[in-house]
Order: sequence, then C-alpha cells, then structure tokens
Amino acid sequence: MSKDNRINMPSSGAGLTKYFSDYQSKVLITPQTTLFAIMFVVLLVLIVSGKIF
Repeated sequence: MSKDNRINMPSSGAGLTKYFSDYQSKVLITPQTTLFAIMFVVLLVLIVSGKIF
C-alpha cells in the first residue's frame, strides 16, 4: 500500500550548480583599483557640479 502513495521530492542541488567553474576572466581588477575608481568618479562629479573648487 505504501507504493501507491509515493511522493517524489525535487532535487536539492538545483541552485548549487556551477556551469563555468573552470572559467577565468582575462581582466582582473583588484579591490583597491575599484575603490580608487569610485573615489575618482565621486571627486569628478563634485568638481563638475561646482561643489568643490
């Protein structure tokens, strides 16, 4: 009787699949470069808007 009430559960690894785990980007940006770029853009916007100088 238990064979008639069988329930199939979904796969538990659905969101954990890495398709490009061996892919490595040719452009590597360090966190320091990102911070300096953000500071540069903020400073540029402040200069252009007339808030500084």
